[in-house]
Amino acid sequence: MAHRELLAAASSVNENILKYYKLGQESSRLSGASLERIRTESVLRRFLPRTPATILDVGGADGVYAFPLSKAGYEVHLVDPIALHIEQGREKSDSSGVRLASITMGDARALKFPNQFADAVLYFGPLYHLDSTSERSAALLEAYRTLKPGGNFLGAFISRFASLLDGVRSHFLEKEEFAKIVDGDLKTGQHRNSTDNPVYFTNAYFHHPMEAKSEVQQAGFKNVRLLSVEGPFWLVNDIQEQLEKPELSTRILEFMERIEAEEGLIGASAHFLAVAEK
Repeated sequence: MAHRELLAAASSVNENILKYYKLGQESSRLSGASLERIRTESVLRRFLPRTPATILDVGGADGVYAFPLSKAGYEVHLVDPIALHIEQGREKSDSSGVRLASITMGDARALKFPNQFADAVLYFGPLYHLDSTSERSAALLEAYRTLKPGGNFLGAFISRFASLLDGVRSHFLEKEEFAKIVDGDLKTGQHRNSTDNPVYFTNAYFHHPMEAKSEVQQAGFKNVRLLSVEGPFWLVNDIQEQLEKPELSTRILEFMERIEAEEGLIGASAHFLAVAEK
């Protein structure tokens, strides 16, 4: 990618978001018995087309999903606006020997791929880091443009209620600074961390489930379904330890799959996915 394109991709990202992701925590956050990663992989296995197929992974960080998908036989193109993530992805490719079709910096609102390019498009980040409805609409229209007819789109959202639930679970609500963040989330969906504490996350937009579904539908996608990722189980403090026990993990995950589409539980999940077709 040309130097000016790299600068354009970097300049499209809010400075607070850049600062947060420069900490390099994204890969480790989804390592080990991460409930978010395990459940997301479960959904991918069920809704991605069979190999061989082309996948466009937009906002895919350092390739936490892209590399396993490539290893499974998919042609994967990884796109992310954070230079550190691109560097880490290329290092991971060199060290693992697993090659992606491409690893490039880019903006979900202006993808450098032709029309009807991919059999599946993944947006596991852009839709909660674009503040305005118009920006998210532009990104979703790009996903629609680059997806082949009949292909699947999978987009991740953060629940409007995530910080409130996490505040109670983690005792963050004892601090006035966090209570103000929660108040803003519930009023507008605009998550703003005015502190230097990265535990409170960074600039983001937290969706109400029905709002997320509507935005995906308005981009032209059909058969839009919402699936909870962690469900309410992310509020269980020892969930990772439980998932490290094979038989118990299998049982928990089987039950989670059975309730993943329950409308009344979608908002209780930290993240939820929209799965749709073109």
